[in-house]
Amino acid sequence: MWPGRSRGTASAHDGCRTTTPHHDRIGGLSPGGLRRIMGRATGEAVMETTRDMEQYYARRAQEYERIYQRPERQSDLQALRATIEDALAGRDVLDIACGTGYFSACAARRARSLQGIDANEETLEWARAKAIPNASFRVGDAYELGRPARPYSGALCTFWWSHIPKDRIEAFLRNVHEQLEPGAAVLFADNTYVEGNSTPLVRTDAGGNTYQARTLESGARYEVLKNFPNADELIAWAMRFGMAVELRSLTYFWCLRYRVR
Repeated sequence: MWPGRSRGTASAHDGCRTTTPHHDRIGGLSPGGLRRIMGRATGEAVMETTRDMEQYYARRAQEYERIYQRPERQSDLQALRATIEDALAGRDVLDIACGTGYFSACAARRARSLQGIDANEETLEWARAKAIPNASFRVGDAYELGRPARPYSGALCTFWWSHIPKDRIEAFLRNVHEQLEPGAAVLFADNTYVEGNSTPLVRTDAGGNTYQARTLESGARYEVLKNFPNADELIAWAMRFGMAVELRSLTYFWCLRYRVR
């Protein structure tokens, strides 16, 4: 979930367009107090966790794409964008937790269609402002996607896996695959933990979930669930649902792609 460049500008080597909405209506949080975005998986705690995560990304929407300007990550980003574009070419794509649409623009360059879903209207405003051809965006819950009118032939989910509590991964993946037709192409991508570059982890909970302390430009501080699965974990999950599994480990990111059985 995911303004760096000015309205209508784009990278010279990709189609990922960064466009600024015509208005700025996202208010900042008052500084002070570390707001915890926890990862419990049952009852009322889940609802509170979901609301907190949504609030964090709603308030981060204005600044999110600046992370893609970090010089040391440009080579990895170029490789990731190319992989996304290639994997989903010619497909009807469901983009889950699409955020500001940064990677939606990459996928949509060669996809037949793209439906982006995110919990936040604030981030979707940034996605819609990109005016991505063949793409539409709507508010939706990544954990409760419902039944599609017709199954999708591709799925994209970038930088969301790391925010899923470990005891909700299986249910999340089952819900995703209920949206897809046999043979659909699936691509997940997220951060690799790089010592000295990544935001440090501040604690681990009883469920094995790890957390980062983050500060927005407004001064608001959050403790955000951020897991870093290893290669064996990712491949094992993919093998449960798919075939032709490929995992690419870059310096700052990983990219998992496969086909639905």
